Amino acid sequence: MSHASQGPTDRSDPGPGGAGVLTMPDLPVGRVLEVVRAPEHVLSTPGAAVDPTDPEVAQLAADLLATQEVSPGCVGLAAQQVGRALRVFSVDVTGHPKTRTCHGAFVLCNAEVVEASRRERGREGCMSVPDLTGDVKRARRVVVRGQLPVTGEEVTVETDAFEAVALQHEVDHTDGLLFLDRVAGAHALHPRQRYL
Repeated sequence: MSHASQGPTDRSDPGPGGAGVLTMPDLPVGRVLEVVRAPEHVLSTPGAAVDPTDPEVAQLAADLLATQEVSPGCVGLAAQQVGRALRVFSVDVTGHPKTRTCHGAFVLCNAEVVEASRRERGREGCMSVPDLTGDVKRARRVVVRGQLPVTGEEVTVETDAFEAVALQHEVDHTDGLLFLDRVAGAHALHPRQRYL
């Protein structure tokens, strides 16, 4: 998922809403990977469940965070977007103006939305669909359950507002869905603004 670029922020800050930063296990050094674009087949391929303790999954987690970090405006990145049909994604909404609750930069494996409420329509973008944004109806409060890479520890993320939207967007990617699959029709698609 992508949105307006923000400056760097202190990752130890729990952020508004009182949520603590989700403490990630130590990961290997991440590599910056190429982000694939629609209509690449992998983007519509549901991801296979992963073993979070597998070293290859730990490397993928590190690569997702590294790629997200160098991509202006990127607040989330899924394995499908780097060419792997797996249930792994990263999220970091730190510093985004629409963020209320923030858990910092984290990666979840095999994540699923277990509760969702307060649906509202909002504009979304995606690095894999660089020329369009779309109006998508998403829950503004969610509970997402998943596992951390390396340890396999099961975690539950309760969040709201922008972080909730970002999590749903990334879970969709791991299900083989793009925001284009969620818009009400062509009238809900918009050319992406370019800022020079």
